[in-house]
Amino acid sequence: MEQLDYIVEYIRTNRDQLVKEWKDKLVSLSEEKTDQNYASFCNEYINILLSHSMNEEEGKIAVFAQRLVEFGWTLTSIIDSVSEFGKIIFFHITGNASEKKQVEFVWGYDQRISPINNRLFNQYASSWQKTVSLQKIALQELSAPLIPVFDNISVMPLVGTIDTERAKKIMENLLEGVVKFRSQVVLIDITGVPVVDTMVAHHIIQASEAVRLVGAQCIIVGIRSEIAQTIVTLGINLNQVMTKSSLQKGIIAALEMTNRKIVSMED
Repeated sequence: MEQLDYIVEYIRTNRDQLVKEWKDKLVSLSEEKTDQNYASFCNEYINILLSHSMNEEEGKIAVFAQRLVEFGWTLTSIIDSVSEFGKIIFFHITGNASEKKQVEFVWGYDQRISPINNRLFNQYASSWQKTVSLQKIALQELSAPLIPVFDNISVMPLVGTIDTERAKKIMENLLEGVVKFRSQVVLIDITGVPVVDTMVAHHIIQASEAVRLVGAQCIIVGIRSEIAQTIVTLGINLNQVMTKSSLQKGIIAALEMTNRKIVSMED
């Protein structure tokens, strides 16, 4: 216990010197972060080591780990940085000490500091995974938005590839949006979809059928010439779905279906 207390007390007493030496070492190893970033990392880490209670320690670890995620630290860089601190504190405390003293320090370090490091690494991994999951949800929401453009007319622009998971999200957003916006006509714009194969076409047909079942009509727009050729070559049947080559033509058709039209206003 005395060895454990001595390590912590040494860090507390020599904090400024340790932070400077550690920060300078990190800067010399990598210029990926600024001096301020490294100094902040060193100080926050040492604040955790000097916590007065387990609850305080856990709270600081959670905040620190989340901040590391937000500032783009990788787990590898965190482990390497913490390892450098271990080397610095080892040479500071043991110096030219006997092998027995060095072994005692290593034992004390493993008992007091290593568990904190392990909790920090685990908390970082958890925070990183949570952040990625939230970002994925946000991207999914943005990747299949249903946008009302006129009363009772909505557009869903699709960009990028469509896999099974995204197709499920498209279906959910379509059905929720049709009800929310009271859409009578929905235009699914596939101009930004690079490839339309059998699977993608199947998902689109399913989506249009789902729209029909909730009382709205669906128009597929943005069918480019190369996509039309692919659809014909693959023998994909889109006879049950209204299609238009462009969003503009689709809007005109949707207005006609809701008993409206675009007219020119002459002076």
